[in-house]
Amino acid sequence: MTNGTTQSIKSESPQVIVVGGGLAGSEAALQLANRGVSVKLYEMRPQLKSPAHHSEYCAELVCSNSFKSNEPRTAAGTLKKELGLLGSRLLHHAYEHRVPAGGALAVDRDAFSAAVTRELEQHPNIDLVRKELTHLDFDIPVIVAAGPLASASISDVLLSIVGEESLAFYDAAAPIVSKESLDMTKVFAASRYGKGDGDDYLNCALNEEEYQQFYDALISAKRVTEKDFEQKELFAACQPVEEIARKGYDALRYGTMKPIGIDDPRTGRYPFALVQLRKETKEGKLYNLVGFQTNLRFGEQKRVLSLIPGLESVEIVRYGVMHRNTFVDAPRALNPNFSLRNNPNIFLAGQICGTEGYLEAVASGLMCALNVYAQLGESDQTPPLQSLRPLPKESVLGALLNYSFDASVKDYQPMHVNYGLMPPFEQRIKNKQQRYEAYSERAQKAVAGWINEYRGLLFSSAEDSSYTSSYVKGTHDGT
Repeated sequence: MTNGTTQSIKSESPQVIVVGGGLAGSEAALQLANRGVSVKLYEMRPQLKSPAHHSEYCAELVCSNSFKSNEPRTAAGTLKKELGLLGSRLLHHAYEHRVPAGGALAVDRDAFSAAVTRELEQHPNIDLVRKELTHLDFDIPVIVAAGPLASASISDVLLSIVGEESLAFYDAAAPIVSKESLDMTKVFAASRYGKGDGDDYLNCALNEEEYQQFYDALISAKRVTEKDFEQKELFAACQPVEEIARKGYDALRYGTMKPIGIDDPRTGRYPFALVQLRKETKEGKLYNLVGFQTNLRFGEQKRVLSLIPGLESVEIVRYGVMHRNTFVDAPRALNPNFSLRNNPNIFLAGQICGTEGYLEAVASGLMCALNVYAQLGESDQTPPLQSLRPLPKESVLGALLNYSFDASVKDYQPMHVNYGLMPPFEQRIKNKQQRYEAYSERAQKAVAGWINEYRGLLFSSAEDSSYTSSYVKGTHDGT
């Protein structure tokens, strides 16, 4: 990388257009610009504000100021190690503006966003244009990193390209849980009426007393306060499970929790109510609660779900959410290099392609930029590249991207990095902490091998490749 040392080309025609100055777009623009690519970055703020943003800064953190755990054995911590190895600019700024937060990486959000904005504005290879872009018909590569609250114009353009069936304007996601946290003495495998393979679902049967306790807790649980923009495009099929329950005591028993078609092993008869869990990944390590999209607060989700037999100690790897969103059906809309299948000149990055979370968005922008750079054919890689081999599934980022582009994922919903997405070890490591440490070590080795394969694309010299070494090796991040 050149880190902005090339001659200014702001007055020349850009080689790449980036739409959106959020986390993904900022990272993508900087990765390309640091490799000598001229970038025109469109950010609609302050001309047009979204309901979630409060400042004019690029890379604004609209919710928490935390980038989650910094512990190497966690999936979030491992992602930071991988991003450090890959040379993420935004991770660099995050560590620069870190604030005390125990084992997490939290930042002074204004200082962080201001630093990213300053680098974008001062970079000789980036032309930051403060206006809304309303079309995508360019003859050069375009990276759309418009985020989950993309403007109506960009949403309409994407809708016309990918089709109505591949673009969602809402996020109706049920909680996803870890199988290893389920009590399999109570949870059983079966399909309604024996359909499919007969055991396609995991099931939790409730008797009347158990259902009453669950129902009372559900309808009285505290919800996330809904904002105007979160209510505009919801419809009946996306109603939160708690709202359905409020329609009547038996409303769930005639819908999401209908008890027909499966016998309760405890009685040999249909249960009073039934909760079904469906595989989220091929390996069957993660399951989602069918029909349990919810607007409950995260702590309340944990409390209420723990009342379901078999879920008493449930580990929720992704909480249910219900808010307006824009994301594509990535497994069917995108190629593995982040380009649209029916328009390979347009690339998507960030939460609009379903990589949920701050650093997941950053990582998506970084990897999308590397794929665009390879397609431009300007790297020092020998032989020249047109596309990159996907990151290994043994890395947390590779596992997340594999999920995002996996056509076997039928009901695609946004996802963040977690070890449940990664291939299991041939020999199971029973101790949880030892297993997580093994996942992290394997992931970093996998990314290091991939980097070595594409060193000419990633780094212009050994000196460049070490600019994040202090973060990776722990001399800066405190680990």
